[in-house]
Amino acid sequence: MHEQLQALPQPGAPGNHDHVSGETDLQVMLERMRPVRRAGTYVFAVVPEDTAVPSHDVLASVREDEGVTLVLPQEAADRHGLGYDFVAAWITLDVHSALSAVGLTAAVSRALADEGISCNVLAGYYHDHLLVPAEKVVEAMLVLGASVEEAYTNHEPVYPTTTDPTLE
Repeated sequence: MHEQLQALPQPGAPGNHDHVSGETDLQVMLERMRPVRRAGTYVFAVVPEDTAVPSHDVLASVREDEGVTLVLPQEAADRHGLGYDFVAAWITLDVHSALSAVGLTAAVSRALADEGISCNVLAGYYHDHLLVPAEKVVEAMLVLGASVEEAYTNHEPVYPTTTDPTLE
């Protein structure tokens, strides 16, 4: 199913100095988050483990007991004759969240759920990605934009006080 992968240097590994740690503070992540829509439509297809699908067509995969779930562009699924029942738009949360960060996906999925929009989340090393119903992508982008605005306007900065002897 997948061609041989070339290993990339692991972020934070010896010799890889390009690594910048991701954000862990939920308030900061929500303030900095910018939802960006990826062009096109995407689908989830389930295939047997030995199915040959070129790796350049597969954007994500999950091996499950029932088969391998692939996330790929709708046109690639159609070209390979793969069945699907959910057509999604892809939204990337353009904030570098740490893999250990708590609450970002919960906050955005809750905001979308409150508006009746389903959300399937994929985590990458640098960003989280949301797959929402294609017909609701405009509404989803508005909800996510409002979440950012709300986080920004509700943020109460913490200022040092002169009663702290280490700051005098």
